[in-house]
Amino acid sequence: MLDLTVQIAGIATESVVDGPGLRSTVFFQGCSHACPDCHNPETWDPSAGQLITCRDLLGKLQLNPLTTGVTFSGGEPFLQAAAAAELGKFLKQQGLSLWVYTGYVWEYLLANSGNPGFGALLEVTDVLVDGPFQKKYRDLQLAFRGSSNQRLIKVSESIKTGAIVEWQPTAVIINL
Repeated sequence: MLDLTVQIAGIATESVVDGPGLRSTVFFQGCSHACPDCHNPETWDPSAGQLITCRDLLGKLQLNPLTTGVTFSGGEPFLQAAAAAELGKFLKQQGLSLWVYTGYVWEYLLANSGNPGFGALLEVTDVLVDGPFQKKYRDLQLAFRGSSNQRLIKVSESIKTGAIVEWQPTAVIINL
């Protein structure tokens, strides 16, 4: 299944802003949300970017022993959900956490989990950052998101309980 192809805008191999720890980030190409003041408007055109197999993409991620996870961002990863799910499944088997940013809200994804790959991508996602960026809710103090309408959802716990369980950052205390 790693021979599936994805259209990507790019890769960041050492990110500390797309989830906790040292992560690699895949920026998927194509997005129909077109949020005003989007951070990545160059990812909107689904025909731009680079078509690549999941296998070749894994090689470009340059994962090292310090990498704790991978983040799928965009664009919109759910527009390529089937391939993203296969890639995510492989990454999870390597012991990595998976965060997925989406302009869709949790409720929409659950209601449409029968769409090709939606349910499978949710299954392998640890934390889902849902909702479109909204400038009126912009808050630079928030961890790992741009506006307060976006939620950091712990996917498996939310599915088990039937209610949204939000991810919370843990504080690190350093005594000097």
